[in-house]
Amino acid sequence: MIELNITGHEVEKLEDPFGLLSGDRYEFFLELEVDEEDELYSEKGVGLKCIFVHDESGDKITSYHFFERVTEKVLDFEFEEDEEELVLNYCKNIVENE
Repeated sequence: MIELNITGHEVEKLEDPFGLLSGDRYEFFLELEVDEEDELYSEKGVGLKCIFVHDESGDKITSYHFFERVTEKVLDFEFEEDEEELVLNYCKNIVENE
């Protein structure tokens, strides 16, 4: 299990110029602190890019990937259920408080 500690973020609301998509979409870049013992750890830092969707059917993460922050190299890891819930709640809280 990856211990995710979110230490910062950047967020941008994505525009739908043609109005084809329901709800609002946000692109998040999360800064993560990862224990040196964790297989996800990188001396170059670890980040998470995700697309968060907020609409009438509920909130969800539609895509994501972990990456090295210095090189932007994509890391091949997947969420565990509790990690996805943590990120979802974090994104939801940010969007609701903007």
